[in-house]
Amino acid sequence: MSSAEFPQATTTTGTVRGHRENGLAIFRGIPYAQPPVGDARFATPRRVEAWDGVRDALTFGPPPPQEPLGPEAARPVPVPDDDDWLTVNVWTSEPDPAARRPVMVWIYGGAYKFGSTDDPAYDGSRLSRDGDLVVVTLNYRVGIEGFLQIEGAPANRGLLDQVAALEWVRENITAFGGDPDRVTVFGESAGAGSIAALLAMPRARGLFRRAIAQSVPGTYFSGELAADIAQAMSEGLGLRPTAADLSGVDPRKLPGAGAALTARMRDFAHRWGPVAHTPTPFSPVVDGDVLPTAPWEALAGGSARDVELITGHNRDEYRLFLLLGGLLGTVDEAMASTALGLFGPGPDAEQAYRTGFPDASAEYLFELVQSDWLFRMPSLHLAQAQVTGGGRAHVYELTWPAPADGGALGACHGLDIPLTFGVYGGLGALLVGATPSPGTEALSARFRSAWTGFATTGDPGWPAYDGERHLVQLLDAEPTVAAYPEETSRRLWEHHTFAPLPLTAP
Repeated sequence: MSSAEFPQATTTTGTVRGHRENGLAIFRGIPYAQPPVGDARFATPRRVEAWDGVRDALTFGPPPPQEPLGPEAARPVPVPDDDDWLTVNVWTSEPDPAARRPVMVWIYGGAYKFGSTDDPAYDGSRLSRDGDLVVVTLNYRVGIEGFLQIEGAPANRGLLDQVAALEWVRENITAFGGDPDRVTVFGESAGAGSIAALLAMPRARGLFRRAIAQSVPGTYFSGELAADIAQAMSEGLGLRPTAADLSGVDPRKLPGAGAALTARMRDFAHRWGPVAHTPTPFSPVVDGDVLPTAPWEALAGGSARDVELITGHNRDEYRLFLLLGGLLGTVDEAMASTALGLFGPGPDAEQAYRTGFPDASAEYLFELVQSDWLFRMPSLHLAQAQVTGGGRAHVYELTWPAPADGGALGACHGLDIPLTFGVYGGLGALLVGATPSPGTEALSARFRSAWTGFATTGDPGWPAYDGERHLVQLLDAEPTVAAYPEETSRRLWEHHTFAPLPLTAP
């Protein structure tokens, strides 16, 4: 095989062979930890054993076991044909150890219960080429395997996988032309929530220099809530929530139990509160060990003051979920009232929202309070906590409406993914169309320039956020810097604390 067409890189566990595509050297499916099966099931990830010779890194590793995305009619999730779920992929112009290029490490979202790096939406080619940097994507355990609180197993195994992947980057990225001292993690939704957790985790300290958290979800579980959810899930299988019991269930079949629990979560509303009205029973657990405190408390205490941060959100986050749930055009005043009372800050939230937004329709209030609770205010408060703790943060808001359906979806959740990668398949095709307009491409180029510029220099091209001017980058057809535009929501949530969600009843 030609070394020009099939470049090689030598890692601490052996040599891997990639493939050159469109001027980039791409390595896929490199294991960063042992398969988490057998006696490694539900355990902290273990180091890969060394191999002899040259290992092909030409195809993505299998996705971790997970339940399907969306209704039964949705495209089924492929069943993994082997157990090497914990792999990384690398895009680089040249695997030259002397190059020392900046590195960007992507952590995918998916409600902490699905996702994998073989999704075409996460192709790192344009970011790597345009920014002259190394892009890494990683698989991590999701759902029951990664986030259910199980007796006899460490909490937050999906987060521990991410730490192990970042340790692999620190030890090996030089061989691919990257600089281990200039690593930026970036991710969206549950990926951004993972990054917020990593910023608070002692085990992740020093593994990255910069972070980009896109649409941070505010859901982190207390130990009591996580334990109750685990009990409900395992009872559905006739088992206990222990590593001994659950390890006897094939990991490819266990996601069905997670899907069954998701389908009946509202039955537990009296115990789980707002969580029972979300689409997932999984979130990071504030267990006092792997994740000692909620991210906002940790950052305000200075846990990440040495990490430069970008965080932000999309203006109309929750509208995507209205579409997926078939609720567009169906929300009435009773539904709005329930949502305002359930998700708003404080006992007078409904009146506060109705006063603050006097002309809002029932559907808009229903959407707005959930956008605020789930993504917008957690993202803004993360920046405020970082500044309070002595760190630096840059804030953005995506206000550009998705072209699909004449702009009816607005700047909804997930719209930033195709703009970040410049890839328009999958969700990107749904929101912006498979063939992007010149305007779409121009905004995507701005995204990529800001993100890669930040990864390279720490400067995304707009001022840092502070507690007085509240300056943010508004990403639209004509991007501008302005005071944070969601001022009414900011004030409504100003004194709210994003703490671990409690068990509301025994």
